[in-house]
Amino acid sequence: MTVMRRLQHLIGGGWTKGRNPAPEAVRTVNRVWDGEKIAEYIDADRAEMEQALQKAKECQVLARKMPTSCRIQLLQRMSALILDRREELALAICDEAGKPIVLSRAEVERAAATFLIAADETVRWSEEEISIESPALPAGPSRATMRRWPRGPVLAITPFNFPLNLVAHKVAPALAIGAPMVLKPPPQTPTASAILGEIFLEAAHEIDSSAQMLPRALLQIVFADPEVVAVAVEDKRIAVLSFTGSDTVGWMLRDRAKQKKVLLELGGNAAVVIDEDANFEKAAAKCAFGAFSYAGQLCISIQRIYVHHNVYKKFQRMLLEEIQRLKVGDPRDEKVLVGPLIDERAFSRLSEWIEEAKQGGAKILYGEGRTDRCLLPTLLTDVPGSCRLMREEAFGPVATLESVDSFETALRRVNDSPFGLQAGIFTQNEAHVQLAAETLEVGGIIVNESPTFRSDRMPYGGMKNSGLGREGVLYAMKEMSETTVLVRASEISA
Repeated sequence: MTVMRRLQHLIGGGWTKGRNPAPEAVRTVNRVWDGEKIAEYIDADRAEMEQALQKAKECQVLARKMPTSCRIQLLQRMSALILDRREELALAICDEAGKPIVLSRAEVERAAATFLIAADETVRWSEEEISIESPALPAGPSRATMRRWPRGPVLAITPFNFPLNLVAHKVAPALAIGAPMVLKPPPQTPTASAILGEIFLEAAHEIDSSAQMLPRALLQIVFADPEVVAVAVEDKRIAVLSFTGSDTVGWMLRDRAKQKKVLLELGGNAAVVIDEDANFEKAAAKCAFGAFSYAGQLCISIQRIYVHHNVYKKFQRMLLEEIQRLKVGDPRDEKVLVGPLIDERAFSRLSEWIEEAKQGGAKILYGEGRTDRCLLPTLLTDVPGSCRLMREEAFGPVATLESVDSFETALRRVNDSPFGLQAGIFTQNEAHVQLAAETLEVGGIIVNESPTFRSDRMPYGGMKNSGLGREGVLYAMKEMSETTVLVRASEISA
């Protein structure tokens, strides 16, 4: 029997169920697979958001002075507590996001690792001595000390598809540097954030029961509608906005977040290039998984596949065989890799895009249609370049397969996109690897692997409409901080 969760806001170190009197402020969360109601919460009103912002600002000075050892212990303990509750978290992700349970468990493991990585980076987050010696200033100081400080409170807005690890990639770096955070979770998948709030409070109490060194307002979690969130985006007490989501919303928020550091991860329409000397068996398996697992609901899911014409037919056959092996259905089934789409709007949008491509002359190589709440993996070819399947982010189990006359042509086709997050190339030719590195307009190039690959340590982000700045624990820590340089003109006696 499913336990109904009644989620609350975490404000100033305490839980509140919300005071918003508007009937539409009461939100329900349904299991994606069968529609059963599994959670509910009340959206925060402006007064509650104001309280969260003020609490975050008030704890800024104390947070900045937190001992390094305290921050390291907090991160380590949160990692351990995530693992203690791994199955609870995995089931929440599976039910609310429709993510297959095997992938949900993997997300929980990664989130725990993300907090450990943050603890590890915090150990090295110290003063750095640099040379400032200059021939133009021969008598001047030759050494300086550089130190990073948190810019101030961070507003983090996260999407539904990774409701724990993408939250971790914002929360863990902020905690690592001592930056207060106001977290706004996704409305479709709020429970993982609520559990993380419980974990934060438990870890904080174990480390510092008196709250003298570790303020509980360091992490606020507020469920809110777009109008209330916009108030926080524009508030001068917020120093950093970190947003992951659609490009339309992201750029709009950037324009409203005046005088703030803005970090945007806005997705893409990731492409893969299959060279004529590639390992086709490996490439076919990686492309099938990278395009269709989790119903393609990753910002780096494979959407466009370009294959050298000399090997196109061979690769097409192998890819179709791999797609047929993917099990579609109930995300709680241990063998399922392709679960349901998040909602009916996603079905309608993708059906419209597929029909547009067909009207333009595209052919269906595999799939099309639905079973239960799942869109079947769909592979098309001969898709016109003007179609939305080629130009925009599908965010579903739909991919295109096209033949190209050369590796160089494939690279040009990859770049023919308003997005530039990550791309994959399968080749044994090192000269082609170097050419891709010099040519592709993307934030990450993954060689002989799917562009869905991401290490939680690596810098992660895109070019063009794919966003601003970089995530990855260390890189997010740097983005959320600013530098002070201390130059000594002469030594000071003790």
